[in-house]
Amino acid sequence: MEWLTSSEALLSLLTLTIMEIVLGIDNIVFISIQTDKLPEHQQKKGRILGLAFALFTRVVLLLSITWVLTLTKPLFNAANWLNLTGSWVERLSFSGRDLILLVGGLFLLYKSIIEIYNMLEGEHKVKVGTKLSFAQTVIQIGLLDIVFGLDSVITAVGMASHVEIMIIAIVIAMIIMVFSIHSISNFVNKHPSVKVLALSFLLLIGVSLMAESIDEPIAKGYIYFSMGFSMFVVMLVIRLKPGGNATL
Repeated sequence: MEWLTSSEALLSLLTLTIMEIVLGIDNIVFISIQTDKLPEHQQKKGRILGLAFALFTRVVLLLSITWVLTLTKPLFNAANWLNLTGSWVERLSFSGRDLILLVGGLFLLYKSIIEIYNMLEGEHKVKVGTKLSFAQTVIQIGLLDIVFGLDSVITAVGMASHVEIMIIAIVIAMIIMVFSIHSISNFVNKHPSVKVLALSFLLLIGVSLMAESIDEPIAKGYIYFSMGFSMFVVMLVIRLKPGGNATL
């Protein structure tokens, strides 16, 4: 275990922990919006269970990394069915990972559009049947955790040579998220403009996942910068409004 205290291992641990926190932002936003539908006394429990599920999913994926890496092998090529040639032959070659990203992206797209519609126009029409049970909410969070966790695990494998470092980084990141998710969730739910922005963020992440599934990835730096700048502007507007308070 001497390798764990080496400078290289510590640098890998720090880098991976920061990466997990950054990549976990979309997960926190999704958990916040999903648990907002629960009765108030169940929301905190739902958030904690959502993060626990995310931790469990990532650790299981890491421990079965040999199987996870096989998901990158092509299963079929949709270009053959559509009689497409050129660059489409490579783009439409789908692996197991691509299919998971595509389905996850479509689900986020659907979920974000429905939520934005209900908030802005359709809420008065959809009062019955929109509330999910506690179990349904946790299951939806768990399924999306697999999508969010898959890419971060594959990325982590390329950044560290020891599974132990990856697991420690994930655990540290999750502990930090546990202490921050309640304040983030309460802030998002308190300000409708921030909630719309968060849903737009999930919409963008959904498009990003779909683009990645056809080998046309959108650089995450662009996504996080644009969303960070938008959040800064919204918080500035809230702060400057009479009686406004942008404190988490």
